[in-house]
Amino acid sequence: MDLDKITPLVIYDNQCYLCTKFAKVVNFLARGKLLLVGHYTKIGEDLRTQILDSSALEMFWFVDGKTAYGGRAALGPLILAIIQSKGTGNSELQDIDACSMECKNTKAVFVRSASLLTHSKRLAITSV
Repeated sequence: MDLDKITPLVIYDNQCYLCTKFAKVVNFLARGKLLLVGHYTKIGEDLRTQILDSSALEMFWFVDGKTAYGGRAALGPLILAIIQSKGTGNSELQDIDACSMECKNTKAVFVRSASLLTHSKRLAITSV
């Protein structure tokens, strides 16, 4: 997979209601110019096996072509990419009605928010 053609991109949990809402906010702020990929899509699975590690499903990721930023580490580069975005996008966001983790309640919002702040990772991308 040629990352130069699809980056910058955001990889998010497309089976989680809150994560999908987060991705919709990112898509709105970026005016659809970032590619958003669900963890459980074909492209998401390919990206996880090629450039991410075993902690891939614990957080969302921002990939700029040279580095994959996960969780808290992704917030700064994501904000910069939203401001500077010139990409074409191609996001396929799906509404999730049934979430197996009961992620539509207040507790889930706090758990996911805490997870965002406690998980952080940077991975250098060599060649794919």
